[in-house]
Amino acid sequence: MKLRFVAAGLGTLALLAAGTVVTPRAAAQDPILTPIIVSEAAPIVTKVLTPKPKNPGLGKFEGYVMNANLAQVTVRAKGNDLGIQTFALTQDESAKMQKIMDKGGYQYGDKVTIYFDPQTRQAVKIKGKPSKAL
Repeated sequence: MKLRFVAAGLGTLALLAAGTVVTPRAAAQDPILTPIIVSEAAPIVTKVLTPKPKNPGLGKFEGYVMNANLAQVTVRAKGNDLGIQTFALTQDESAKMQKIMDKGGYQYGDKVTIYFDPQTRQAVKIKGKPSKAL
């Protein structure tokens, strides 16, 4: 019985020795033999995006027209029915408003966006489509 255990132990030891000699090394352990090519690692730029310039220092007010004339425009805030603001028009906007008034002008409820100077509360630019005259 003891001879069987000795033979089994020697056979197991021989298999372990043969397994370590015959098996290949792990590929992840090899050092990198090929150099890294820098031109492949650089990103390829197809089109450079430039940000659209915004008007610095101008406030923005979105809402619905309550009243508009050549000198001023009164607007109700988009999300707040109690937020009503009146903006005086600059000379350039007053001239543009004259052309709009000749075609019918802004009517009650027209959606507009007003860009204004926060210090003087004057409307510098009014964006919005006036409704058709009745």
